[in-house]
Amino acid sequence: MDWLEAIIIAVVEGITEFLPVSSTGHMIITEKLLGMESTDFTKAFVINIQFGAILSVIVLYWKRFFKTINFYYKLFIAFIPAAVIGLLAGDYIDSMLENVVVVAVSLVLGGIILVFVDNWFKKPDENQEVNYPKAFKIGLFQVIAMIPGVSRSAATIIGGMTQKLNRKTAAEFSFFLAVPTMFAASAYKLTKNYEAITSENLTVLIIGNIVAFFVALIAIKSFIHFLTKYGFKIFGYYRIILGLTILVLVALGIDLQVV
Repeated sequence: MDWLEAIIIAVVEGITEFLPVSSTGHMIITEKLLGMESTDFTKAFVINIQFGAILSVIVLYWKRFFKTINFYYKLFIAFIPAAVIGLLAGDYIDSMLENVVVVAVSLVLGGIILVFVDNWFKKPDENQEVNYPKAFKIGLFQVIAMIPGVSRSAATIIGGMTQKLNRKTAAEFSFFLAVPTMFAASAYKLTKNYEAITSENLTVLIIGNIVAFFVALIAIKSFIHFLTKYGFKIFGYYRIILGLTILVLVALGIDLQVV
């Protein structure tokens, strides 16, 4: 992986991590379009540049992160389902990460849901507090996002909306929940692939995290405004078009599998 490839992947991560379009799916597709070989380092890179995206959330919402201890308890409760499933089914999940067809099908199905989801939750509660039961239920939705192509942000935002949260509150809690979730995933991947990170490619990893941080800052602020005003529909259409395009290319015999 060279610097240009690292920057492109980091830009894709920064833009898509907090949008309901599946960052993992987009990075898998981007790797293939760039003709990148799937090495231990590229696998570690794709996961660990999430540190930069995590930092963007903390910087934007730093007052929330240092307000009360209950905030951390709620994030921990919401994090538990994904942590348990991740430990139990981690190897199986990893085996699906390079399957472009799985990504494409997930993009289409998720897109269909996003096209209609705004019509399902039109009356949020006046009380927008995320209590412990709500946090846990949102965490259950996050488990669905372990399927490649299923957006973590979309799953958790929709999970929040099922708990009568408005789109803005649900999106913000989704961003907060990304911090322990992505940190744990990155740290776990790092312990498994730390030998792949050498003094020669460490600079590439650092650059990737810096780029992902700044791009994610812009993406989060823009997404909150857009989601509050327009909803999910445009993201749903985008996912459907992208997913169907991939399936057509595969059906035509074009190899899109990451090697």
